[in-house]
Amino acid sequence: MSIPAIEVRQLVHRYGRAEALHGLDLTVEPGQCYGFFGRNGAGKTTTIKCLLNLLRPHSGSVRVFGMDPRASEAEVKTRLAYVPDFVAFYPWMSVREALDYQASFRGHWNRDVERSLLKQFQLDPAAPTSGLSKGQRTQLALIGAIAAEPEMLVLDEPTSGLDPLVRREFIQTVIGAYQDAAPGKRTVFVSTHLITEFEGLIDRFTVLDQGKAVLTADADEARSKFRRLRARFEGDAPEGSEFKTAKSVKRDGRSLELIVNGDGDELMAKLRAMKPVEVTTESLTLEEIFMASVR
Repeated sequence: MSIPAIEVRQLVHRYGRAEALHGLDLTVEPGQCYGFFGRNGAGKTTTIKCLLNLLRPHSGSVRVFGMDPRASEAEVKTRLAYVPDFVAFYPWMSVREALDYQASFRGHWNRDVERSLLKQFQLDPAAPTSGLSKGQRTQLALIGAIAAEPEMLVLDEPTSGLDPLVRREFIQTVIGAYQDAAPGKRTVFVSTHLITEFEGLIDRFTVLDQGKAVLTADADEARSKFRRLRARFEGDAPEGSEFKTAKSVKRDGRSLELIVNGDGDELMAKLRAMKPVEVTTESLTLEEIFMASVR
């Protein structure tokens, strides 16, 4: 079996008396695009900082490429690239100098990819980094991460500050192309609240809430289990109190809507037994699954 790109077991981290992570378990296999979803303060960035040895966990274990990032920090970091939520560069450098500076720390750097992304993002190599907007700084950091062609990209809100057109293009073409260049070998670990825009790329995901993993699943499996059932009746819809296993029940006049997880066929049979005029079912999106999991 392959060594996981990321393996976390019973991870605990505290800020003073406040516990940010409560026994988190996480496994990311090589070649996956892995989504890490959670509300602000759920513990996503804390987890990433523990992976990169920027924070020391209070208990539990962390392995990246099978190595302890505390004991093998240099070996781990040569094999990945990290783009944080807030990006900063030395203000006296130009875009060109900032990229050359990043490249000097790498054993491999693809200049063709760099040139292509500079053109795609319309960044002037001569422009001073001190004059870049937040979105442009993020673009520059993404160019540096991808041009190094590492085994894994660790992205913390990577599209923060990007305008919608650039954001969509980046997700669909840049990240997709990065993985397609070495199928099954390049891993993306992305923490984001823009779940809808990563929908087509995510292979597997974890929903984090208050420092705990409340759901971990393959994306396709989750879509098959989480469903929305809608029934419309001739008169007022029933209260829906008998649907206790549903994730949520919403009654609106003549309509009844259920969000279900894994027991959709059973609840659908109950709905049909109530003689509705119409019954429909559809899979939830990953964003809707996230909302149902933390509601």
